[in-house]
Amino acid sequence: MKNFIRLVRTQWDRAGAVALVVAGLLALLLGWIGMSATVLTFQQLPYLLSGGLFGLALIAVGTALWLSADVRDEWRKIDRLEAAIDRAAATGSSAVIVLAEAPTGGHGDPTTGGRSAVPAAEARR
Repeated sequence: MKNFIRLVRTQWDRAGAVALVVAGLLALLLGWIGMSATVLTFQQLPYLLSGGLFGLALIAVGTALWLSADVRDEWRKIDRLEAAIDRAAATGSSAVIVLAEAPTGGHGDPTTGGRSAVPAAEARR
């Protein structure tokens, strides 16, 4: 349970995105259930507006939140790569630069323990 709470705290944007998408799907489901119980079109409109449009809006906001979290992760990786290149250029090193993953997690190569290796000569290009 502690690991789950820590995961939600570190990945708050993704947890919020999942919550919004689930709430949107639930609103769509409840709107559909309410609408299926009526026959006349004018009685179905409130369910369509409240459940359908609200549910789609929640799903859209949740999706945008997830995508913005992915973009932030990519910017963090680029910043770490740029800092490693600057350090290698300052020391004049021609060795291989090893980039550690961010402490918030990531999807690094499992064979390198979540780290990426970039030759310093290629990194300066």
